[in-house]
Amino acid sequence: MKRVLFLFLLIGFISKAQVKPTIQKDDIVRIETTLASDKMEGRQIFTTGVDSASAFIEKEFSKVGLTYYKGLKNYRQEFVVRNASANNVIGILPGKSKPNEYVVFSSHYDHLGKEENGKDKVYNGANDDASGTTAVIALANYFKELNNNERTIIFVCFTGEEEGGFGSKFFSESINPDDVIAMFNIEMIGTESKWHKNSAYITGFEKSNFGTILQNNLKGSKFRFYEDPYLEENLFYRSDNATLAAYGVPAHTISTSKMDSEPNYHQLSDEVSTLDFDNMTEIIKAIAISSESIVNGKDTPTRVQKIR
Repeated sequence: MKRVLFLFLLIGFISKAQVKPTIQKDDIVRIETTLASDKMEGRQIFTTGVDSASAFIEKEFSKVGLTYYKGLKNYRQEFVVRNASANNVIGILPGKSKPNEYVVFSSHYDHLGKEENGKDKVYNGANDDASGTTAVIALANYFKELNNNERTIIFVCFTGEEEGGFGSKFFSESINPDDVIAMFNIEMIGTESKWHKNSAYITGFEKSNFGTILQNNLKGSKFRFYEDPYLEENLFYRSDNATLAAYGVPAHTISTSKMDSEPNYHQLSDEVSTLDFDNMTEIIKAIAISSESIVNGKDTPTRVQKIR
């Protein structure tokens, strides 16, 4: 009888203990395949295809249970550019003890659209940047389930990156950069890096200790973050992290794209079939684990030198 009671109490204790959430490959495949499908028509800004992508992301944020960004009545941050309407998609996970300190996870969900003629007309943008957007959605679910973020997390998918970074510029003007502790911008993580599997690089590594924090949090794991090897490409100021970085935010892009030899970059061939989902899942897991000390308020990256 005592043994039965002990087992009963033990089972009850285990059931109440927090089970750390996991990032599942099946979810990554589902989200990525939807975003990069022909039905999204290449997700070019100002098209029905990008509207369909926005609606899908909004639905995913709703399923996670994210709240709305300040002043918004839904997940759409709308703005006008080139005399046309566009929108970012933003969801919030409020912080527990430091709600006015923000950690941003971002990507861009737009791409190049489609061609008028040809057998393959759609620029699916599977790697660029449906892969990053898939990561943002997966991380939103992860941190919602983990439920220990002391700082507020902002999950934002930008539009207009391919046309000049319209969405990230508008977002940056809507927030006080002094309140943003860090920005994890995720761009093209669907293929292996130059170091092969279980690795990625961080742009602007030398501009703050952001990358060092991430490396320290991954000690003992098989994953490795490296410094950007493509400095001549000036990648730090070529993605959606650039605007906030210019204001001094430790805003960095995480990528695996081999910028000197990526055969599908901005090509019709950037399709789901070219992605390594096992490796992509591990990258997203590594981002989640390496960011936890920043999300929970333990670590605060040093600021980037302002240029604005």
